[in-house]
Amino acid sequence: MSREGLTGPVRRFLAALGFLSRLAPARVLPEADMRRCMFHLPLCGLVIGTAACAPALLGLFAGRPLVQAWTILALSAWVTRGLHLDGFSDVADAAASHVERERFWTILKDSRCGAFGAAALVLAILGQAALFSEILRQRPAWTLIWVFAAGRAAAVIIGLAGRPLIRPGLGGLFLSGATLRAALWALGLTLLPALYLWPEAAIFALVAAALLLLPLVRLAWTVGGLNGDFLGAAIVLGETAAAAGLVLAQNP
Repeated sequence: MSREGLTGPVRRFLAALGFLSRLAPARVLPEADMRRCMFHLPLCGLVIGTAACAPALLGLFAGRPLVQAWTILALSAWVTRGLHLDGFSDVADAAASHVERERFWTILKDSRCGAFGAAALVLAILGQAALFSEILRQRPAWTLIWVFAAGRAAAVIIGLAGRPLIRPGLGGLFLSGATLRAALWALGLTLLPALYLWPEAAIFALVAAALLLLPLVRLAWTVGGLNGDFLGAAIVLGETAAAAGLVLAQNP
């Protein structure tokens, strides 16, 4: 195998990790390599999830699942620079304010956070905190690492579903790599281990993902575009769906 074959995937993985988090330096890659970074999103989710869950994995605040859940969310937001939360808030703000195409994209690009965006952000964070704490009551902390991988896999699926709508820009360049091969890899990497470890939870998570992500896909087609903010929204919704599946499969 050539040197390029050995180092190329690693270089693209680190570029994707640097794009999504603080865990790797930002890198400038040729457009062809940027498109192939989408393939590495679920693996990036595993790394980001491990970093966010590290205190809980080490036993910090053991027996206090709500505190552990807050710590995980706070670290996740810091590690990812809040990019996915920002995208989710922007999409919610624009969608709730107006779905007429031109007006939607004007609001989406506005750096200010409106009432709808703030409300959606608070509900998402509180919802994930509640779900994470319930998971930690009955399952080991490493279970939540899968939630972060599933969220990034959801972004790949959204990219594939709305690929004809991708708008110009860095996020659009990244999303253009959401090929069928990348989507199948994302599903295989996240769904197959879940079906083996927690089959009931995996089924519940799939149903929850469909309920949360299909409206996002429909919105993209309604407003005629898909960009990096949709990528962030898909990550938040994918994480929430995965966590909901784990909770629904637990004993009361």
